Amino acid sequence: MKAHFMKLMTHPDYAWVDIRSEEERQPRHYLPHLLLWALLPAVCLFIGVTWTGWSLAAGERVRVSVASGLQLGVLLYVTLLLGTLIMGAFIRWMSRTFDARPTLNQCIGFVAYTTTPYFLAGITGLYPSRWLAVAALIVAGAYATYLLFVGLPKFMRLTQDKGFLYAASVWGVGLLVLVTILVSMILFWFNTLQPEYLRP
Repeated sequence: MKAHFMKLMTHPDYAWVDIRSEEERQPRHYLPHLLLWALLPAVCLFIGVTWTGWSLAAGERVRVSVASGLQLGVLLYVTLLLGTLIMGAFIRWMSRTFDARPTLNQCIGFVAYTTTPYFLAGITGLYPSRWLAVAALIVAGAYATYLLFVGLPKFMRLTQDKGFLYAASVWGVGLLVLVTILVSMILFWFNTLQPEYLRP
């Protein structure tokens, strides 16, 4: 798992070949990577909203109770896993159009590794800040897009032309899924669970 992470960050061309080979030999090889890395943003956000807090006005820090922070962390973790499954299903569904025949597990694994930059960006949850989060998401999105366009042709063993069109389709669907599930999660937490705010 550590080797794949380092290769994805430094030599993604080689990483995707290795990842595809391991997924063929051992289905669900991606699970430890997905389950552990998805914990990073959830745990960091829990710490950030319950311990660090955020500022709405000068000199004021707002936090939430441990129970509300735990709800948010669990919701984020489940949302990340669900989003990965949904994107994997979309990639599998679209594969026929591009003459690729991956299994559903391979598609979910591809998404799990492609979204690694987003998981890593979750470290910013330790210090909740709108601008820090936006900056981290922009950087993570740029590198995840790079991994997608470099990796999909190699992972699916397609020509560059087909791989580019396939990746562009996945990118569009991925953006829609990302925005939809994250907004739905926040609205559910805010409106249904009604977090308990703590102000000094």
